[in-house]
Amino acid sequence: MTKKIVNSDLLITEIIKGIEDVKGENISIIDLREIENTVCDYFILCDGTSNTQVSAISASIQKNVSKSLKDKAWHVEGEANAEWILLDYVNVVVHVFQKHVRQFYNLEELWGDGKISNIETAY
Repeated sequence: MTKKIVNSDLLITEIIKGIEDVKGENISIIDLREIENTVCDYFILCDGTSNTQVSAISASIQKNVSKSLKDKAWHVEGEANAEWILLDYVNVVVHVFQKHVRQFYNLEELWGDGKISNIETAY
């Protein structure tokens, strides 16, 4: 089974909207296209204040992408405990963290060779 690849820019826009709809915090995009042998083109990271909010962010992203782009995540992990939910859209991988888990794994430092952009939110 082959998954169609949605335009990364459109996908990122819809993912960010999904995060903002439920007030996800500290949104960052890591552009990995200049790094050899990466698993995807972009990581999007954000955090929520509780497992309830992390679940809500994940659900909002999935709903928004499905509704707007008629696409769904290829794979989703971490929904059971909602400390770190990963949504794999093939060319874009979304990481929704509880704050302490994001600080512990520190993906921004691990993938520091990528270009990191922070998204300003209106709230």
